[in-house]
Amino acid sequence: MPFFSSKLPNYSGPYQVGVVDIETAVIEKRKISDLLFKDTQKPAFDLDTVLFSLYYPAVDEAFKPSKPHHPWVPNISQHAEGYARFAGINNGFVNSVFSWALWTLIGSTVVPAEVDTSIYGATPSQAEYSTEIPIQNDGLPTFPVIVFSHGMASSRLSYTQWCGELASLGFVVAAIEHRDGSGPGSSVTLKDGTTRDVYHISESMLDPQPETSDFKTTQIAMREAEIEETVRVMRQINDGYGKDVYHSNARGEGEELAAWRGRLNMNRVVVAGHSYGATTALQALQGAPNDVRPFVGGLILDPGKHSGHLNDDIDVPIVVIHSQSWSARHSIFEGRPHFDVVKDLVKKVMRNKEDPKNPKAWFMTSKGTSHPSVTDAPLIEPMLLSWTTGSTIDVRQGVMQYVKVGEEFMRYLEDGHRTGVLAEDVTHPNYDEDVRSEKRKETMSKDIAKYWQIHVTPSLACPHPGQCGIDVENRDGVIE
Repeated sequence: MPFFSSKLPNYSGPYQVGVVDIETAVIEKRKISDLLFKDTQKPAFDLDTVLFSLYYPAVDEAFKPSKPHHPWVPNISQHAEGYARFAGINNGFVNSVFSWALWTLIGSTVVPAEVDTSIYGATPSQAEYSTEIPIQNDGLPTFPVIVFSHGMASSRLSYTQWCGELASLGFVVAAIEHRDGSGPGSSVTLKDGTTRDVYHISESMLDPQPETSDFKTTQIAMREAEIEETVRVMRQINDGYGKDVYHSNARGEGEELAAWRGRLNMNRVVVAGHSYGATTALQALQGAPNDVRPFVGGLILDPGKHSGHLNDDIDVPIVVIHSQSWSARHSIFEGRPHFDVVKDLVKKVMRNKEDPKNPKAWFMTSKGTSHPSVTDAPLIEPMLLSWTTGSTIDVRQGVMQYVKVGEEFMRYLEDGHRTGVLAEDVTHPNYDEDVRSEKRKETMSKDIAKYWQIHVTPSLACPHPGQCGIDVENRDGVIE
């Protein structure tokens, strides 16, 4: 490990954590756009496979890892070339410099989740279940599912700590690798072993060259298609076709997937995302839940400021979290302050047109954090990232606060009970505008007050969905 780097910590929840990489062909190749690459005249947005990392609660008895851990960056030279392309200076010398720089920052960092181990509670007999036999869990828990979309200039492996921590708490997280040109570099691998590399894409690389807004719309459409394909594969696994998924997996992992039959709670699937991925998640919630997008909620982390329109046509609960850097910086978005756009979006979702008596949206700021705080990067390079981003929170605590609210939201979707920060009233209608009384400051949980500013929330007068009426709105979104 480089001198200033740190290992990714082990997960803290009650479950051990396993991970499986899955890349499988889509049922039918999807043509997202007619755009071509100028230099090759090949399609730029055809979807032929979907790739995601699956984090899950793993066996806790005789837990014996048998395979090498996944590297945090599988191909350093590929990522280096991708970042050089982002910088617009792609050539052999610069790529070598970027490769050296990446190695000095991350070295041989690995993801601490154990590869291809058994899901919690699995038995050998379960792996032999026929798909024609009714699903029987024999009292074993089923796990809710989170489908996660990464941000710009990142990948499915940029958020392994957030994903793994939630898995250690009893959730299954599918972290997608988007091939829409928003990441530094990825390899599309077919089952026959053939590969093609996908790098950063800009408008100028395409024929015909699209307008920026149209380009972003195309990228989001590609991302939505990848989300839908991921959900399809998860359904296959849960329906007892895990062995088929394993045999079709170009990454060669998933030997234990046959034992996953009936172990996923596909009635409680949430879509989540960070930055560009948050914009994607909001878009994926349009029309949800439905057969291809069964999402009953959304975890929206730092919705993008430069990734296109933010969809507000949403009929399921959402939690929107801003990092402090995202809330503090005054950014104009679609002619208005970005903070105000997001705040109004959340208020609109809370006034759900289909169920106006069911408030169900939150908006808050994580104090002391910066835009990368939910990623693994500050954990690997704590000194560098704190200095360059202005983050003041302990890097581990920064990730764990996001994890904690994610868990509280998932529990809320299960039983309707609001806990932790979700059970609090508004503290700051606008960023840094504290409206708490002295009495409330004294009685409020010190941990919540230390780490959160709460901008929009359902009223405490209605702690359980659908059990109280909504009559009056006051203080920027608090319903009484």
